[in-house]
Amino acid sequence: MDTPKGGPYELVSHRLGALPVINHFLDRIGLDALLERWLPPADRRFKLDPATAIRLVVVNLLVGRAPLYGMGEWAAPFAPGLLRLRAGDAGWLNDDRVGRALVRLFDADRASLLTDLIVGVVAEFGVDTSEMHNDSTSVSVHGQYTDADGAPVRGRPTAAVTFGHSKDHRPDLKQLVFILTVSFDGAVPMAYRLADGNTSDDPTHIPTWDNLVKVLGQRDFLYVADSKLCSGDAMRHIDGQEGRFVTVLPRTRGEDKWFRDWIQTNQPQWIEAIRLPGERLGDYDRVWSTFPAPLPSAEGFRIVWVHSTGKAARDSRIRRSKIEAGVAAIDALNAKLAGPKTRLKTRAAVEAAVTTALAETGSARWLEVTVTETEEETFRQEKRGRPGANTRFRRIVRTRYALTWRSRDDTIAYDAASDGCFPLITNDPTERLPDAQVLVAYRYQPNLERRHHLLKSVQDADPLWLRDPARIEAIFCCQFLGLLVAALIEREIRNSMRAADTSDIPLYPELRACEAPSAERIFTVLADLTRHELHRDGKLVQTFEVELTPLQHQILDLLGVPGTAYTAE
Repeated sequence: MDTPKGGPYELVSHRLGALPVINHFLDRIGLDALLERWLPPADRRFKLDPATAIRLVVVNLLVGRAPLYGMGEWAAPFAPGLLRLRAGDAGWLNDDRVGRALVRLFDADRASLLTDLIVGVVAEFGVDTSEMHNDSTSVSVHGQYTDADGAPVRGRPTAAVTFGHSKDHRPDLKQLVFILTVSFDGAVPMAYRLADGNTSDDPTHIPTWDNLVKVLGQRDFLYVADSKLCSGDAMRHIDGQEGRFVTVLPRTRGEDKWFRDWIQTNQPQWIEAIRLPGERLGDYDRVWSTFPAPLPSAEGFRIVWVHSTGKAARDSRIRRSKIEAGVAAIDALNAKLAGPKTRLKTRAAVEAAVTTALAETGSARWLEVTVTETEEETFRQEKRGRPGANTRFRRIVRTRYALTWRSRDDTIAYDAASDGCFPLITNDPTERLPDAQVLVAYRYQPNLERRHHLLKSVQDADPLWLRDPARIEAIFCCQFLGLLVAALIEREIRNSMRAADTSDIPLYPELRACEAPSAERIFTVLADLTRHELHRDGKLVQTFEVELTPLQHQILDLLGVPGTAYTAE
């Protein structure tokens, strides 16, 4: 709240921003009522109701990204009513009070809270739950986090902050693993789980699928995940419980090698499944084709092979670039061996250098390098002085090494035969899920990756600065709620655009067209909306309501938010 003052008059400004839009969706999902129901009751020591504080954390993650100690400063300019605060309550916002509210959320029955929440979201927004997509990401932390060792806190499990496989390419930092499941309908988050930082994806799918069954109250949804789902235990568990799955078969499986051997002497009957324009003007169309594998997997499940023209060109280009890099590395090493001061004196050292060069360029599979030896004979005087008829010379023999290379044309031809091919595996029969639909289901996975991007960049979950394990667990619950609200906003506006036959709206700078509006961009367009009040001697004289632009009106109409949400009560 900004209050410029001059004489008896005082101008009070209340920032509105995107809060009316966010409140509209928070009210639709019934977050306030759920928090009041499931959070432990607050005692008289709480100056700020824990449910209100948790709601503020979620809103802050969406539009403020202020740290806990900056919550009060962030909330001060906004109209208190939009934050569900009374006048002056922003002064109570500090990291201690918000932290205690997070502890209350940790102590609550979060599983029941989120189950009630998702059931309500599905009913209110009509989210299609017939297909679910799962993946995990790492969230880095800075520091030792000695208290976050995975030990239970007040009987409730916590995740251990530790070293593991970093998907952010930061092996020097400890981390947590955030496992997220979204719907095929709008990539709406349906469930999440926080796991130890060294957790691999393999053992996570069985408990994740079991939890989805409890939340959704059904088993026949299609569960799509990456290659870590392709383990006998996970696939048999889902199939045995009458579930359905689609995943990609890893290159390490024998079925993959069998097909790549088979394709050397056989021609698959590819059937076109998807055709899209090239990524750039003048590029060829991108085509995906499918072919049912002649043999099932070792577990008896159906395998569908996919050929992508884009991936085929990319595989060929990558292989050629690696071969060229390997040749350049061998030529450079050969030049060093020919020099007078080479440090590679033995055959073992030369062969080790060749192995390193091929490994670093990734070309060992396609290049064969031969090390040849030659003896270089030189003569040197035994003693100093001008040589004469009786001068004795010592014969010196030095072994020199040289490299020759050739491409393994048979291996290159073998790999080229299966360029652009990758296998998908499912337990659904062809009658229920045709080959083309198996591919369509798996191609939706990148939409889940975007939710991970929003978590770690837009909502600033990475890196994490909290230390208390209970507060860490609670803040990630708030992060999930933030992702859910953002996804519902994006789904609502995009569905409304399709219903209104609107291909794009001018959301980008310079009023450039946007075909798929994001929540972040919508919040930016609404961020500067402010209401002003003129007071004289403490009494309201006049209210200057916000003036919405045509673009802002269009956004609110598409989202179903009434214009009155931006007027004073």
